[in-house]
Amino acid sequence: MNSTQRASVLLDLFQAGVDAVGGRQATQRSLEQHTLADKIHLVAVGKAADAMAMGALPVIGNRLVSALVVTKHGHLSDELKVQRHVRCMESAHPVPDEGSLLAGKALSEFVSSVPADHQLLFLVSGGTSSLVEHLVDGLGLADLKRETDRLLASGATIGEMNKHRRLLSRIKGGKLATRVKCNVLQLLISDVPGDKPGDIGSGLLVPDAATGMNADLPVWKKIDTHIIASSAIAQAAVAQVAVAKGLVVCQPTGNLDGNMPDVVERVSAVLCTPELASGVYIWGGEPTIVLPSNPGRGGRNQHLALALAKPLSQAGATSVLVCGTDGTDGPTADAGGIVDEHTLKAVQDANLGLDGYLANADAGSCLEHVSCLVTTGPTGTNVMDLAIAIVG
Repeated sequence: MNSTQRASVLLDLFQAGVDAVGGRQATQRSLEQHTLADKIHLVAVGKAADAMAMGALPVIGNRLVSALVVTKHGHLSDELKVQRHVRCMESAHPVPDEGSLLAGKALSEFVSSVPADHQLLFLVSGGTSSLVEHLVDGLGLADLKRETDRLLASGATIGEMNKHRRLLSRIKGGKLATRVKCNVLQLLISDVPGDKPGDIGSGLLVPDAATGMNADLPVWKKIDTHIIASSAIAQAAVAQVAVAKGLVVCQPTGNLDGNMPDVVERVSAVLCTPELASGVYIWGGEPTIVLPSNPGRGGRNQHLALALAKPLSQAGATSVLVCGTDGTDGPTADAGGIVDEHTLKAVQDANLGLDGYLANADAGSCLEHVSCLVTTGPTGTNVMDLAIAIVG
């Protein structure tokens, strides 16, 4: 395959991974396996909230009493907005805004309002930590933004970030559960390493001893929790479709977890191995990156893609796609990028300094110059990032 053909196949493989963990399908499949009450109240929060809610509504049918959906600005569909009994709210990610505080207050009030003899269906996906917040006394939006910016710039892992977030919040780390009076079915789409429920959305309904929420409290017996989509499912789907296309899936490849320089080195070491076997290589996870004081355009996926352009220039025929499964990479509208053995030369021919763009966390600007950005729009899911390589 030439580079254009490889890029086309990579986009197909990425879409296959996303489709396998789509919020709409995953939620509907899961709900069809559960017994639901006659009166149901629905909460859907996160970047996949719209899709998850739309997957739930056909199963719930006329049993729906009320619903609250909170998602990122621009991620609401017209289809959901016109649904009866559904209140839709939008807020910001990755840095919270005033809408996040309004949504957090609305969420607290909504959960408190559900009668004991009704059922709460609670749907959570990645991005929730930023999208809803009800702060402890003495803190305001400026404090929340400052702390979020600090954590994002520090290269903290999602687990480390959510540990801090839980301590600032009246609802995270299981604190929201103090408002629960009814039985709860909680379905989670995991965007965290290890699929830890307490790190997904900072664990709104998951006990955390650090926040004083004892795991032996009676309330936890009312909450039935299931993870319905994860990175492992997406990676398996990529592999399955690759085989169906007649490609060899080469294993093992590892993950994308860790600080960015280590991840670049780890992926490069695989792809630059002498006489590397032709086929498809797949990674999933979430690298962390330390940002400069005034970062440019881009996110971790765009940064990783651009950083791989230099080692790939010394490899054989190889193309790599690095994208966020939610369709957004950091504070951008792009999902990530695709690079190959020719990308570095294209950057140099355009008189661009690749190292400078990386140092300034401005990978998106460089990738745009050489037509290597991937833009998908919201995907309806969020299971961390995927890196897919085609060799040969």
